[in-house]
Amino acid sequence: MDMQVVDVPERGRFEIRLDDRVVGLASYHVDGSTMTLPHTEVDPGVGGRGIGTTLVAGVLDAARERGLTVLPYCSFIRHYIQQHPELVDLVAADDRPHFGLETADR
Repeated sequence: MDMQVVDVPERGRFEIRLDDRVVGLASYHVDGSTMTLPHTEVDPGVGGRGIGTTLVAGVLDAARERGLTVLPYCSFIRHYIQQHPELVDLVAADDRPHFGLETADR
């Protein structure tokens, strides 16, 4: 099983591919130095394999590599950041209270 997270900027999304088949996506929009993340979805037929987690990790890694902050409007991404406090710095300090992340880095 080959799993790969791929940025598809012309479609405004990251895709996660399982053996060359798109099984999930995370939509995004970049404005200046901020990546807005409104939505993720994974094919329910492949649920329970950690595909969503792998997708989100890839998206957040890409944001960090590009020096971007994120606005995690997607509840799945927000929950992932809450579970990985080392990533809370990807959300600008002023934006953390809006996403319930004001204490995630303590």
